Amino acid sequence: MYAFAQRGDTLVFDEPLYAHYLRSSDAKVYHPLAQEVLDTMENDGNKVVEMMLGKAEKPVLFFKQMTHHLINIDWAFLPEMINVILTRDPREMLPSYAKEIENPTMSDVGYAMHIELLEYLEANELPIIILDSKSILQSPENQLKKLCAALAIPFDEAMLTWVSGPIPEDGVWAKHWYGNVHKSTGFQPYEPKTSPFPERLKPLLNECLPLYERLKRISLS
Repeated sequence: MYAFAQRGDTLVFDEPLYAHYLRSSDAKVYHPLAQEVLDTMENDGNKVVEMMLGKAEKPVLFFKQMTHHLINIDWAFLPEMINVILTRDPREMLPSYAKEIENPTMSDVGYAMHIELLEYLEANELPIIILDSKSILQSPENQLKKLCAALAIPFDEAMLTWVSGPIPEDGVWAKHWYGNVHKSTGFQPYEPKTSPFPERLKPLLNECLPLYERLKRISLS
């Protein structure tokens, strides 16, 4: 999201369906800042979709979404978009996520919904564009060039760096979730996790791994 926010031809929207998701699930009970999100964002997912389809102030519109936010909503709008799936190795993602959500479930972390989205795209003969976060950190310019080519937009070197601190496009939850991003000025070099994987998360990891591997096999490389 921060990379696309640097483009002069792009408008960025941070998780516009977050409030819809909270209203539609029990996540509002345990998500940090849930009430603030509900109070400050449109709660009606259908109205959010109308907004996304109606925006045209710039040539490129970038909507950062979480797959698990796509619940209780008609997916008929997806063919109007170019859908990019960003995935991450659950061996690295789950311990990080569990620092904020103590006991995450599959419905929290989105891997099953990644596959559901992938199969929707396949069934409707829509483009399949999958990025692995590790690959981006290992080679940001190369991966962003491949992504821009897949999106049929020009690569912009401005995507590689940004000024540290918040950006206007941040959601209200940024103060809780985006601390490391706000300290950064670009993509940080990849560093593998060295801490032991938490035992309590291993059952969820076993569910997530085959789903992640399926995505990784067909990701941009």
